[in-house]
Amino acid sequence: MTSTKIPKALTIAGSDSGGGAGIQADIKTMSALQVYSTSVITSVTSQNTMGVDGIHELPAAFVQQQLRSVLGDIGTDAIKTGMLSSAAIISAVASTLKEFPQAAANLVVDPVMVSTSGSRLLPQDAIQAFIQDLLPLTLILTPNVPEAQVLLSLEAIQSVEDMHAAARNLASLGPRFVLLKGGHLPQTRQGSRCVVDVLYDKAKDEITEYVNHYVDTPNTHGTGCTLSAAIASELAKGEDLYQAVRTATTYIQDAIATSMDSVGKGSGPVNHFHNLRWMPYTGKSFVQAMRDALPEGLWSDFIDHPFVRGIADGTLSKDCFIYYIKQDYLYLVNYARCAALAAYKAKTIEMCAANAKIVLHIHHEMQLHLKYCEEWGISKEEVLATTESVFNVAYTRFVLDKGASGDLIDLQVAMAPCLLGYGDIGMKLYNDPATKREGNPYWKWISNYAQDDYQTAVKVGKELMEDLAIHSISTSPTRFREICDIFEQGTRLEIQFWEMSINMN
Repeated sequence: MTSTKIPKALTIAGSDSGGGAGIQADIKTMSALQVYSTSVITSVTSQNTMGVDGIHELPAAFVQQQLRSVLGDIGTDAIKTGMLSSAAIISAVASTLKEFPQAAANLVVDPVMVSTSGSRLLPQDAIQAFIQDLLPLTLILTPNVPEAQVLLSLEAIQSVEDMHAAARNLASLGPRFVLLKGGHLPQTRQGSRCVVDVLYDKAKDEITEYVNHYVDTPNTHGTGCTLSAAIASELAKGEDLYQAVRTATTYIQDAIATSMDSVGKGSGPVNHFHNLRWMPYTGKSFVQAMRDALPEGLWSDFIDHPFVRGIADGTLSKDCFIYYIKQDYLYLVNYARCAALAAYKAKTIEMCAANAKIVLHIHHEMQLHLKYCEEWGISKEEVLATTESVFNVAYTRFVLDKGASGDLIDLQVAMAPCLLGYGDIGMKLYNDPATKREGNPYWKWISNYAQDDYQTAVKVGKELMEDLAIHSISTSPTRFREICDIFEQGTRLEIQFWEMSINMN
């Protein structure tokens, strides 16, 4: 029998009797991300969603014994630390990690000091040991804003600019990277609330911002534990730090968006298993599995096409963009028909209503297209009189044919490259500091696809496909392959749409 090497990650943290944070959250996260998890327990807490009402600290010598036992036999590809509840435990962990430098190379440190419910978890006399003993060994430190204030003895961090400065100051204490999380300091950009996480790379002296939509929910118990465990999991798989953070921030964003409001009476847990709905043979969500099945580089050929880059830097010719807008308006007429057909084919009123929402959004998008044309002196009548390109005809007829000849998931997947791709493009260009804003005639177009209304439509579309996949193809690899072929063909037709727009034919 041949054995497969599985990535391993170790969590050194406290136990949460409520299951939403600590060791329990770490193991759930690592398992969901397909990493073998080992653990060293530092303390046992009595807690639930309402708060922490008791902490029983384990002897530092026993914490050290656990750590040596795991690393001496199983080893690990990455380590994360959570609640280290005393100076003695912090010193014991740090000194033991020095005995296993290779295992400690990917050390993710979550400075657990205050729980989501506001309970203080790290005594004051342990902070100095944390700074002196553990931070010099750290690859990446992941504090939230209150924790950063404690570590730096600051009264307040009030802006993203303050976060930049704080991240730099924290890195001076030892870590190579600092990811300062902005969940406690939501921002408003272009009229939408968002969360900005700041990553500082000390070696490059560079700041990278990760921007996600703000999810207004009280159910955020375990967010810090989950994010740091996700970063450690991705590092264990061999991902570079930037990719690990990008994947982990997306994971926790989705976990918060699907958080559990039926667990406990207080701050409920995030959903660690949101990505396991497509478990039968991928361990990923259906949508992610479908994307991963594309030929290498094809999705990038779509969302990073020269047409898109020309929109990003404002260099795309006006004539090409006008040609695109006219053709896209004609395309959206048929796309709306497809969404209406999907509503007709839906088996439940909920699915019917979801597709109806997409139809309404398409109508809104078409009105925006007409406004673009109006600004450039092009009337609605002129748009409607435009001859439909053969590439446009090929794409719309492909989608309509899948709706007419296939079942509902065939239709939803045929529509998916447009819905998902424009969502990716909007967020990517909107958050990229290299995207030209001032004086870019296409900035309004970019902003439209990054705003809440479009991103909500993307979320609705994903949820529809996830539900359909569970009921119609979750046990059939052959059917899954057929669906992937539809998605690939739709993606290739999207690329042809860009080519058509550049060449204006």
